[in-house]
Amino acid sequence: MMIDITVWIENFLQRLNETFTSRVWFVGLQGSYGRGEATETSDVDIVVILDELSATDIQAYNKMLDAMSHRELICGFISGKNEIMNWEPSDLFQFCNDTTPIKGSLDEVMTLIDESAVNRAIKIGACNIYHGCVHNMLHEKSEDILQGLYKAASFVVQAIAFKQTGNYISHQKELLQVVSSNEQVIVETFMNLKNGGTVDFNLMSETLFAWSKKWIAENS
Repeated sequence: MMIDITVWIENFLQRLNETFTSRVWFVGLQGSYGRGEATETSDVDIVVILDELSATDIQAYNKMLDAMSHRELICGFISGKNEIMNWEPSDLFQFCNDTTPIKGSLDEVMTLIDESAVNRAIKIGACNIYHGCVHNMLHEKSEDILQGLYKAASFVVQAIAFKQTGNYISHQKELLQVVSSNEQVIVETFMNLKNGGTVDFNLMSETLFAWSKKWIAENS
């Protein structure tokens, strides 16, 4: 049964305000619920930013979440504002663009993201995928890890598309309309894996390896 996300968020905000009162700076929704693509098994990927965050706050937030419905599906991120404002900008690119605001705004955070941050997001992402792909081909040989790597690669494609067009494109099908054939293969393979399609482990791994290798070289 699908979560009524509107009702769930209303309850979440009420409990959050009871727990942290005026200290809540921002609340947002990420992932499939944020994109309007959720299914019955989708996580509720919620972002909370407080004026500051202590270990005691983390414990209080955990207790609050334990009292929420669908606790097993709740994931996401909680932070203090100062940490976010001093975060690595290349990480903030995906974070900000994939977050649908519920309370407050990330406009102040977005000012930290410049062209060099987008370029680093692409290069760091490609390096991580390259490392993970090689490791998986040699050691784990896991289809689940391969799917995770293609998911990560799809995020890198979003950064590539942003660099090339100036627009952040959330939906994979729309990405296919603007990126080159090399990136189309990555997005199409990720969509196929996500939908339970047939896995050709060696071919898909080799394709991902070659793609990440190319982007590491192009961003040197």
